Amino acid sequence: MLMTVTFAKREALSVSGMSTRIAARRVYLDGAFTPATVVIDDGLIASIESFDVSADTVLPADAVLLPGLVDSHVHLDEPGRTEWEGFATGTAAAAAGGVTTVVDMPLNSSPVTTTIEALQAKRAAARGKLAVDVAYWGGAVPENLGSLRAMADAGVVGFKCFLSPSGIDEFGHLDPEQLERCLAELAEFDGLLIVHAEDPAHLHADGALGPHYADFEASRPPLSERAAIQRVIDAARGTGARAHIVHVSDGGSLDAVRAAKAEGVRLTIETCPHYLTLDAAAVPDGAGAFKCCPPIRGGVNPDLLWAGVVDGTIDAIVSDHSPATVALKDNPDFGLAWGGIAGLQTGLSAVHSTARARGLAFETLLPLMTTGPARIAGLEGLGVIEVGAPAHLVAFAPDEQFTVDAAALEYRNPVSPWHGQTLTGVVRETWLRGASVYRRGAEVTEREGRELLRAAAVVKA
Repeated sequence: MLMTVTFAKREALSVSGMSTRIAARRVYLDGAFTPATVVIDDGLIASIESFDVSADTVLPADAVLLPGLVDSHVHLDEPGRTEWEGFATGTAAAAAGGVTTVVDMPLNSSPVTTTIEALQAKRAAARGKLAVDVAYWGGAVPENLGSLRAMADAGVVGFKCFLSPSGIDEFGHLDPEQLERCLAELAEFDGLLIVHAEDPAHLHADGALGPHYADFEASRPPLSERAAIQRVIDAARGTGARAHIVHVSDGGSLDAVRAAKAEGVRLTIETCPHYLTLDAAAVPDGAGAFKCCPPIRGGVNPDLLWAGVVDGTIDAIVSDHSPATVALKDNPDFGLAWGGIAGLQTGLSAVHSTARARGLAFETLLPLMTTGPARIAGLEGLGVIEVGAPAHLVAFAPDEQFTVDAAALEYRNPVSPWHGQTLTGVVRETWLRGASVYRRGAEVTEREGRELLRAAAVVKA
């Protein structure tokens, strides 16, 4: 059987009724930078022509024109926990970070997105607030196994599960038997399961740990990730289902992933800017802004992850933007501080800075932050500059430096583990369907983001 999946979108918004032309001496086209002019008509890229200095907008020589980034791992926390983030502030941060499409996680909102009714509540909460386009993940929990097809037909692009406690009581984790059942169910309609892969048998603490980061890191050892990832590989192999491992922090897990992919297991993985650019050894005592699960690791681990970026084992680099209030993050005990990194706005600059220091070409990174996450979420046609694609574009100055000031970011809460760091690479402007939605130094000016909904599956013989 062949399943065809399309995405429901609102009617196209005409930018001005006229064509708009954006030119740059370096435009990212087909994996390389080249001089070009992008012609936009009714929000879509109508043609790509030679560089024209008389275009409506001409980027200065120190800027490049990129496709809008896609971030398939974002917690916007609305409804229910808008004091943590929310659609308005979260999508503004995305636009300021060069991200034009995000996929919202089913937690930490309340209710969690594990029912059609909860999805409808989330969609209602988003109305009129979106600075960029948003799709939705559903949640797979013990209580809703057997009803996932209906949620997929209601519009979610796939399903998130945990193999260990999520930290949210209403979002329970799947045991090994439930994982098998879930994947078998999803295989029936080619649905996707995205997995928080930590094995609870290897997690050593639940409660106070003190202010030393090394104690927290040791409480969630690499073995936990490796055991859980192998469990997912085995279950995906046995069911034929598609599986995706979120926020891989352990570079030692990649050999198992390589072997599974070579065998034909339908597996993809992602990592995050904090795992690629931060080092456990440099985390200050009591600095809750750095706490996440699985943890930031040190030693040779970043080298192993970067090797996975270069050789294609890692399919995407996404933020896992998971903010919380200052009060929840500020607890100096790493066991008690709330886990989660706020990184949606700074991800591109942080990854670009570290890659440059490692001598990696910018072109190496871009697919992992554009077409890679788009492909995982089934959002084909995004993250590219090509005729017929939405005119989601970013003006980026790769040589310009700035110092991160958490209070100046678009987040609802001024928390960032990159606070005070100098990064290289600045987003100067972001366009959504050819309309400028963000310009550095000014507030987000447009709220024309749309929902991207998975249409009801059509199965053909």
